[in-house]
Amino acid sequence: MVNITKEVKKAMKGNSSSFEKLILSHKLMMYRVSRTILSRDEDCADAIQEAILKAFQKIHTLREPRYFKTWLIRILLNECHQIHRKRKNLIQMDELAEPISNENGYDKIEVVQLLDILPSEDKQLLRLYYIDDLSIHDLAIILELPENTIKTRLRRSREKIQKALAKDEEVKTWKNGNSN
Repeated sequence: MVNITKEVKKAMKGNSSSFEKLILSHKLMMYRVSRTILSRDEDCADAIQEAILKAFQKIHTLREPRYFKTWLIRILLNECHQIHRKRKNLIQMDELAEPISNENGYDKIEVVQLLDILPSEDKQLLRLYYIDDLSIHDLAIILELPENTIKTRLRRSREKIQKALAKDEEVKTWKNGNSN
């Protein structure tokens, strides 16, 4: 296991192999976070690459080594949002095709569809909290909001999903009741 704080301090002093170890230990998390905003793997790779480059160039500006992870996520989120803004009005040909799903992937598709009913800000917050397992404290640092605001937004987002599910159940019940 990599001692993060020790490696961050070395990287801050210019040790590139320590920086590489840090990136390798956070690569999966970086991919998951980038997927909360970007839908294409190519865009995720671009965002991650840019975030790594900027983090490497600016690691000496990191004030507190223990916040490396949140600092890195913040850089990555900024890169993802920049790519998202550029691609917002473009429609890729592969996005027009029907998605192919695996039989054992239905639950994941349902979760993604459920999150898609929310505004992007709520969707991103829920994904970061529930899917990427970021703590409320880390989310507060990354999004530069008080922890209580994060808790409130999480609660409101869950309530929106519950209302949508309840409405969907009402429609199904109504349809089943009228088809007899």
